[in-house]
Amino acid sequence: MIQTSGVIICLGYIFGLLFTAVPWGGVGILVLGIVGAILFKRRTILQQFAQKPENAGSKKKAVPNTWQTPHPRIWLAAGLVGLLATLYFQWRIPQPGAKDISQFVPPGNSSNQEQLVIVRGEVASNPRLTRSQRGQFWLQTTQLDEVKNDKGSAGVPQGVTGKLYVTVPILQATGLYPSQQIAVTGILYKPKAASNPGGFDFQKFLKQEGTFAGLIGRQINVLDRERKWGWWQIRERIVRSQVRWLGIPEGPLVSAMVLGSKAVDLPYDIRDLFVQAGLAHALAASGFQTSLILSVILQLTKRARKGTQFTLGFLALIIFLSLTGFQPAVLRAVIMGFAALVGLLLKRKVKQFGSLLLAATLLLVFNPLWIWDLGFQLSFLATLGLVVTVPALVNRLAWLPPAIAALIAVPLAATIWTLPVQLFVFGVVPSYSLLLNVVSTPLISIISIGGIISALVGLVWTDAGSFLAGVLHYPTDWLIKLVDFFSNLPGNSVAVGSISTWQLLAIYILIILVWLVRWWQRRWWFANMIAICLVFIPLWHSKNTLFRITVLESGTEPIVVVQDRGTVTVINSGDEGTGRFTIIPFLQQQGVNQVNWAIATDFQGNESNAWFELMQRLPINNFYEYSPQIDNSITTQAIQQELQKHQGIYQPLAVGQSVKAGSIVAQLINDQLPILQLQILDQNWLLVGNVKSKEVQQLVKNGSLPRPQVLWCAPESLKDLVIALQPQVAIASSANFDPKTLSELNQSQTKLFFTGRDGAIQWTPNGQFEAFIESTENKSSVL
Repeated sequence: MIQTSGVIICLGYIFGLLFTAVPWGGVGILVLGIVGAILFKRRTILQQFAQKPENAGSKKKAVPNTWQTPHPRIWLAAGLVGLLATLYFQWRIPQPGAKDISQFVPPGNSSNQEQLVIVRGEVASNPRLTRSQRGQFWLQTTQLDEVKNDKGSAGVPQGVTGKLYVTVPILQATGLYPSQQIAVTGILYKPKAASNPGGFDFQKFLKQEGTFAGLIGRQINVLDRERKWGWWQIRERIVRSQVRWLGIPEGPLVSAMVLGSKAVDLPYDIRDLFVQAGLAHALAASGFQTSLILSVILQLTKRARKGTQFTLGFLALIIFLSLTGFQPAVLRAVIMGFAALVGLLLKRKVKQFGSLLLAATLLLVFNPLWIWDLGFQLSFLATLGLVVTVPALVNRLAWLPPAIAALIAVPLAATIWTLPVQLFVFGVVPSYSLLLNVVSTPLISIISIGGIISALVGLVWTDAGSFLAGVLHYPTDWLIKLVDFFSNLPGNSVAVGSISTWQLLAIYILIILVWLVRWWQRRWWFANMIAICLVFIPLWHSKNTLFRITVLESGTEPIVVVQDRGTVTVINSGDEGTGRFTIIPFLQQQGVNQVNWAIATDFQGNESNAWFELMQRLPINNFYEYSPQIDNSITTQAIQQELQKHQGIYQPLAVGQSVKAGSIVAQLINDQLPILQLQILDQNWLLVGNVKSKEVQQLVKNGSLPRPQVLWCAPESLKDLVIALQPQVAIASSANFDPKTLSELNQSQTKLFFTGRDGAIQWTPNGQFEAFIESTENKSSVL
């Protein structure tokens, strides 16, 4: 149990870490501590006067105060701890050392440079399958050799340190295991930050893991084939035992529900299905599994001594933690489990809120960077909801049978506390998440309990463990079908857009007021209405007033998104990966639930699957396609069928045909080269594919290319087109450009942007063109 002063000190440390997101946050938390000391000192004095009897001669004693406010020095100490927390956070931020492998990456984005190296080191994780069907693992490096020629001879080796994110062909990764000594031949590169709004920040992800470089591997040479013992062997034995009779995907799913998805190589289609339906927590080993383990241990040893129960429970939690890996959510659950065991041993009731706060503080002392780990945040908030909100919800649902009331209250409480963070990060609400959680809880409980039992038996007797896992086939199959059913319902997810920081804080203030203040508890519906208005009124205002054009960074094809006061137009889509990781995240972040107009041109000259991927997530009302080479292709037929599901209209786009999409007019002006003209308000935009210099001159001479204000083109054509057309702004899809040519172009009046270097380019009628990476860096420098 943590006393009030301990609660304030722990909260001071946690808020100090959170205040690292604002300038001079440490000083701010110290000032708050000083203000708290002053205000609560005055409050204590007033309470002392209030306890005196009204008449001096009265013999009636004053009623003692039931809650003593902490001494002012506690508030000062909390402010000082918060200040120290911000300094401690900065000190613990990973930085590459002088011998770190990232220091030897060639300048620039070296993933495009064919400079082979041989990196030696120790495998630090089990290989996993990536979405691009390559094997991925972490490598703790020890030595670096640079390949000097095509025959593979290397230069002088040098000692290096640090960890690498390695991807290799899947067959090369097969059979690798942790602690194995290997040499990987490949290309070093430095990870890139997010290039588009809503995009994945690979650089940030690796930095959180203490890694600053990656390696695109081509070949692996195993230097040490001795199999050293590790927890991975036990984990592998469990997974193989459960997959043997269950098969795929049921086997990996059961293993993931027991050990966590981070410890099991779960197929991405199943993982995406659960995430999209709002059931991702079922794949994360945390409090649910910990509670099951402790319940089983305590039930089996209920006649034993308290010391025996404590010892067996302690060992069970340590084994579970070792098998799942030291993940923040699992560590939080295990620490709270330890607290429950200590309370059992001392015959004292442990306050769950105090143990949760203590667990969070201990974890953040161990690694303060976890304060910004999404898994840690969601696990902590969900557990907080279960501790402080479930009892109130059960009381309000007292008219239902207790089992059903608890079944509804648990997922509802977790949703209340985690939904604001999900909106802040993803901007998407799974519409049927609450109902799915209620319906699927019995199946999840059966699979988790059965999975734990089969895992324990499989460690002793593999065949018996496989048999017990096979019993779970039907419950697991039913769960997958249930999740798939909810994921395919109309409106299964609603994009409301990523909320801002002030919206996030305001919503959590309302939640805390309903938790702590009786006046708000009686008016919880009013707080609920305010929270809904805080989310949807800014969204409604933005949709009805915003006019913005975004040129996404997507490689070789121009992808343009026009947001025109609620009407959305998407021009081109790129490949399947671009649709999944660039276009869809951007539209979700902007709160877009349908595309009004889609225009597909033949810029790449091959079939693109991104439109099909996009249509499965967002309906498209009007689809125009110009692709003469593949008019009757399978992709085009699939697009037409998908459009019919949502009553969308498919129309071929002919050369010279004008398409009016909201405030823009699009027209193909050439039947041989991919050239698309856009009339946007009073500006003329020109999207030009990869054309040769002679073709450019001929088009200009014929007057086929009107002079645009804004030009997008391939980098190979940039110089010729800028000289010939002299646009005000030119955008090219390139990260690096010839310095001599760039110097010549800078002497013109044209403002240049390179999406490979600057990221997405955005424009609004009242503003200038803005590069996403530059604006992100400016915000980061302020924070």
